[in-house]
Amino acid sequence: MCGRYALTATPRDISEFFGLLDLDDFPARYNIAPTQPILVVAASERAGPGSNLPERRAFLARWGFLPGWVKDPKEFPLLINARSETAIEKASFRAAMRHRRILIPASGFYEWRRPPKETGVKPQAYWVRPRKGGVIAFAGLMETWSSADGSEVDTATIMTTRANAAIRHIHDRMPVVIQPEDFERWLDCKTREPREVTDLMRPVQEDFFEALPVSDLVNKVANMGPELQKPVAVASPEEEPPKKPKPDQSQLSLF
Repeated sequence: MCGRYALTATPRDISEFFGLLDLDDFPARYNIAPTQPILVVAASERAGPGSNLPERRAFLARWGFLPGWVKDPKEFPLLINARSETAIEKASFRAAMRHRRILIPASGFYEWRRPPKETGVKPQAYWVRPRKGGVIAFAGLMETWSSADGSEVDTATIMTTRANAAIRHIHDRMPVVIQPEDFERWLDCKTREPREVTDLMRPVQEDFFEALPVSDLVNKVANMGPELQKPVAVASPEEEPPKKPKPDQSQLSLF
């Protein structure tokens, strides 16, 4: 799962990485949450051979996918993630997998290791970032949802896959990362069917990410500063003390 992520790269770095026209200036975002507008990249509608238009365009979409057939968003679950293993067949994502594959720029994402409740150990947040730094591209899907009054909103979801060894001790899922050499193939929805890009929806190489424990500041959407990514010291899973059992009431002395 991916429920929070960050995009702290400069607009210029993002433009160069994705082959875009220069983006308007915007601030670093350290705590991007569902329902917020996010930057997405899609293939552009080029005029034809010799066109000076860029191959890709960037725009904002709401993080929380809405299939076109949804009547009332209030009665539909918020689809912030799409499982790559089932997206081709699932009714919610089938059309988007065929026609509206996108890239979602990111600097990294947050994940929580949640021990069993009976242990009494609090969840631990981690900032997961590429070891070499820089911008990365999550695989995503988009849909333009139209309401009954004719208004439209672009919506998006982040695709996930099984976690690799670097993340598995934290969570069993992670975002699908698309490498720059595969951008064109992933975004080409005109000539490439979903089955032709399934090989891209796999866990990234084992040494791509590093996971740093951080404080629980990221739990609150209102916290948006760089302090969210400051590493903290935590006990390893083996060092965490088990929850103390409650005393047996029948054995308590009255004196």
